[in-house]
Parts: sequence; structure tokens; C-alpha cells
Amino acid sequence: MEHHSFPQFPESYWIESTNNLPSYPTLNQDIEADITIVGGGISGITTAYLLVKEGYKVVLLDAGKLLNGTTGHTTAKITAQHDLIYDEFVTNLGQEKASLYYQASNDALQFIKQTVTHNQIQCGFSEQDAYVYTDSIDYLKKLEDEMAAYKLLGIPSSYSDHIPLQVPAKAAIIMHNQAQFHPLHYLTALVREYIEAGGEIYENTTAIDVEKGSLPKVITSDGHHITCKYVASCTHFPFYDGLGFYFARMHADRSYVLGVKVADDYPGGMYISAEDPKRSIRHAETADQQKLILIGGQSHKTGQGICTISHYEELQQFTERHFNLQEIAYRWSTQDLVTGDKIPYIGRITASSPNIFVATGYRKWGMTNSTAAALLIRDLIMEKENPYEKLFEPSRSTSFTTIKKLIVDNADVAKHLIAGKLERINKRPEDLALDEGSVVQIKGRRAGGYKDKNGELYLVDTTCTHMGCEVEWNNGDRTWDCPCHGSRFSISGDVIEGPAEKPLSRLEAN
Repeated sequence: MEHHSFPQFPESYWIESTNNLPSYPTLNQDIEADITIVGGGISGITTAYLLVKEGYKVVLLDAGKLLNGTTGHTTAKITAQHDLIYDEFVTNLGQEKASLYYQASNDALQFIKQTVTHNQIQCGFSEQDAYVYTDSIDYLKKLEDEMAAYKLLGIPSSYSDHIPLQVPAKAAIIMHNQAQFHPLHYLTALVREYIEAGGEIYENTTAIDVEKGSLPKVITSDGHHITCKYVASCTHFPFYDGLGFYFARMHADRSYVLGVKVADDYPGGMYISAEDPKRSIRHAETADQQKLILIGGQSHKTGQGICTISHYEELQQFTERHFNLQEIAYRWSTQDLVTGDKIPYIGRITASSPNIFVATGYRKWGMTNSTAAALLIRDLIMEKENPYEKLFEPSRSTSFTTIKKLIVDNADVAKHLIAGKLERINKRPEDLALDEGSVVQIKGRRAGGYKDKNGELYLVDTTCTHMGCEVEWNNGDRTWDCPCHGSRFSISGDVIEGPAEKPLSRLEAN
């Protein structure tokens, strides 16, 4: 079998194929606004776009560059089919809440479709059927139960004993009239509209805290502040917790994507396997009219599990088994947060903070959940009725099932917190090969070491600056990942993803 090599470094197709993204200044003074939105992904940009259209003075902040976070690493399925979920929701939450969840996702899909049409956005938007398929006899009953939930909730759907792909499948359930697009081309158009309507954007501006009050102040790491009437945290992990204890109510999952070119014709459709390991499949049209197939999966808790390059290798082997693979053009990974009851937290960050909003916990279904979040936050700020307010309310009461799940998650955090402190380390910095990272020992203490291809050594303190867990090396992406709450750091210790706000300390070898 022909060997297909990976790209040396992870790179998202969406980011690589988006040219001439404008840059925006860093905030260097104190300012005022009606609304401050923190986070430059699809949640923040859509919320900002909606609110500036309503006549508010809106400021959008991003700690790095717009669109380089979770949104830039998605598979970009715009669908209400969020894996096998509706039978579970009907059972655990009741038919009404299950129906509301579907309606919120479908409303989001229709909003994106209408926005693309109205603004004539060239973003590869196309309607596709969405499939959950299985090749396991053990999952046939689960698919049948999910199909029954679709019928109960009035979801346009059908059941099939095969799928159009050359991937083994004993059955599939199909949600019709779903969609896909190029998320960054879509959002670039929204950003342009936002700026033309008078919105402001500040990049490389890290928000670290909020001073509560009738006119809350967003504080940046440079010591500047924005005084406003409303704050919306649309960062992947809430940049401000506000005693909502979000770090204890969610866990972070990572997953992986290959962008591949194959000799086969692609029949259309978006696919996800019912069983583990998950396999997500869709295509994208490239600028030269070629089809790039996106193969995703291999989900695991961040900072935990097998050597991360192995996840890419598993996806490669799957692709070689079922497609005529020609080239692995891209590889990247992403992570998202999962709440105890699998429903996002969208709304007032706590009951006692009516002018501070949060949107998080999308469970890797961010295209519809983020858009539903933007629509809900807009309505809450404008004091308009929204049918989904109670469903997504962050301060909602939790069921016994959810509480059990949170106890398990937090026991897992405690286990990793303790295990990292007790780990015996024998490797020393001088033992590292070129382009190798590992936990090493320096002067009897645990440290993180990476030696690049030129022999330059990077050493960091491995104690996560969030709550003191010990980070682990991610060799697939060359990052330091926290197994407790999902923070991620670069080889030099800089924060890539929160909840950590401060970098890992740099260390010296001597």
C-alpha cells in the first residue's frame, strides 16, 4: 500500500484558504461602548453583527486574531443532527425541551441560509442530507429509537439500510435539508458588514476580568478597560467565570481532522458514525473546483489518552481502507466543551448578573449552537421574548443524571491532579531528540521540554496556571495540554486555549 505522509505541521483548510483577512489594532486606551463582546469566533462575530444592526455601539475583542480559534478548526456542518441525541433528550428532558432544542438548531440553520442569500455571500453554502450511520448490530436499536424520536418531534427524516459512501453501513437515519459551508468566508462577510455598520474590533487584546455593576467594565491584560452596559463572553471557554463555576460544569474534548484528496467521486451528504471511534465525513469545494474530503473523529478528553499523533494515523488508516487516497493535504485538531446535560450554556452568566452573558458548551456542534446563542443574546439584551431562554439558561437546575455526570468528571479531574504530582520523571532535557517534546526533570522538579529541529530547547513549568494540574505533551500538535480543564499552551508556554489566562513559566536548563 502506498504510504501517504502527513503535513509536517497542523493547518486548518479553512484558515489556509482564507486570504487577506484584515488586521485590527490592539486596544491601547480606555473606551466606552453599549456592548462589549469578547471572542472573535462565530459566536462573537454573529452576536456583534446582530447587535450593531440594531443600532448599538458594539466593541468586539479577541485575545489573538479573529477566526483562528475553534471556529477556524471546525468541520462546519450546519445541522440540527447532533449525533444520536434526540431520543436521549426525550427520555431525560421530555418531549418539549427536545423539540425546543431541534427548533433552536433549525432556526439557526435558516438564519445562516437567509444571511448568505441576503448578503450574497460566496461561502460554498450547499444543502446536504445528514446521516448518522452504523455498521454495528449493537447500534441498530439505537438508530431505530432515534428515528422514532425524529418522528415524534416532526423532524423531516428517513431511514435507510445503506449509505452512498463506500463505507460499510448496516443502517442510517437521514435528516434532510441540512447544510455545509466555508465558515471563514461566511464570517469574513459578516465582519465586513459589522465594520461598515460602525462596529469596532480590537485584536491581540486579552480580556481577563469584569468589574460588575450597572455599567460593567471589561478589564484587559494591558490594564485598559471598556465601560459598557452589557458584556457577552463568547470565548470558547468563558474568559470570566462570575462564580458560575463553569470549569467544574464542563469538560473539554479534542478531536482530529484530515483534509484528503481521493480518486473516488464523492456522492454528497454529511456523515457521522453512531459508534466509537467516531467518524465524521463531508466534502468541501476548493478554489480549483476539486473536492477535499474532511475525515474527522478520534474524540478524547483533552490531555488524556494515547499519543496524539496516533489519532491522525487512525484516521489515515480508515481513509485508506474506504477511499482511494491520493494525498493528505491538511491535518488539524480542535476541541470543544461538553456540559453535564449536553445542552449549551447560553444566557445570563449567573442569576445575579443580568447584564453579563455567556455562550459556551457547544459539544462540537458550534455552527448552529453559536448562531442560536447570538440570536438569544440579542433578544435578551433587547428584552424580547425568545422561546429558548429557559432551555439554554446557564443557571438552570440540573437533573440527578447530570449531577452524576459532573461528579464523575470532577473525580476524573482530581485523579489527574494527583497523578501528575506523583509521576516519576527520569528523562532530562539533554535526552530530547530534535523535534521531540516530553516531560523532563530539571533540578529534581517536573518540567516540560521541547527541542526544535534546529536544536533550540524550550523549557516550561508544567503546572497549569488555571488550577494547578500538570500539563501533558501533545506530540500531534506540539502543544502542552491540561487533562483537567482543557487549557492548552504553546512550546514557549503561551496560552492557546483557556480557561487558563496566564502562560506557563519559562525555565532555564541550568
